[in-house]
Amino acid sequence: MSLRSAATISIIGITCKAFLNSGLCKLSVNGLQNLVQALENAHREHDRGIVTISNHISTLDDPVTWGILPVTYYLRSSRFTRWTLGASDIMFTNSVFSTFFRYGQVFETFRGKGIYQPAVDNAIEKLDQGCWVHLFGEGKVNQPDTYQKDENGFAVLPRFKWGVGRILSSTARSPIVIPMWITGFDKLMPEGRSFPFKYFPRIGARLSITFGEPLPLDQIRSTQVRVSSDRHPEQTQIDFDARMRTEITTAIHKTILTLGRGVSGPLLADPPC
Repeated sequence: MSLRSAATISIIGITCKAFLNSGLCKLSVNGLQNLVQALENAHREHDRGIVTISNHISTLDDPVTWGILPVTYYLRSSRFTRWTLGASDIMFTNSVFSTFFRYGQVFETFRGKGIYQPAVDNAIEKLDQGCWVHLFGEGKVNQPDTYQKDENGFAVLPRFKWGVGRILSSTARSPIVIPMWITGFDKLMPEGRSFPFKYFPRIGARLSITFGEPLPLDQIRSTQVRVSSDRHPEQTQIDFDARMRTEITTAIHKTILTLGRGVSGPLLADPPC
């Protein structure tokens, strides 16, 4: 980690922690030990990366969520702070923002350019180095009041992008995958507000951050073995790769949705007081 990157990460992390402890919002955190144990795990010395994956309900989900980490993590190597992917048209709109987010360990991602682009390649490379990568599976903000309902009237988390499957299926070793569910950030930073209010968080929001149990280490590889064993002789490599990504992405989406319903109920709204 460069000095400038370390300074950026430390300042933003400490600022987010100060906000979360300021009394301007209420915060509930569950299962943080699942992430901490993974970050401290000896397997990381053998280049096993960590992937956290969550729903995405506001523009402040990242970095505010990571204000819950111990302060010492901001001051250690980049292996203890997340790398993530950020949209070029939102976060990299000028030279100042571009420099800031690059120092903040964000890979510039171009919408519409698919799963074979440098940001996705870089995420895979970081995981192969034992780093931590955070993914917002939906690829964009979807606030709970926009969720569609299934035939039972249950809210459905929008589908995840296939890049999730490509990243998880392309690492040299299966990463430790930790599902997450966040709530209340849509009240902290609602979409659709007029200028200048859309740039300021609302005070008094009730936030929750939940880390689920890590997926079994062999789950992704087991899926790969199953899909490989079912491959038809006439199936092209392109179709095979697409099915592999689809199967893995769908399984991860189901895991996040199950965690979300466990925290927020069938409507995926805020958890009960």
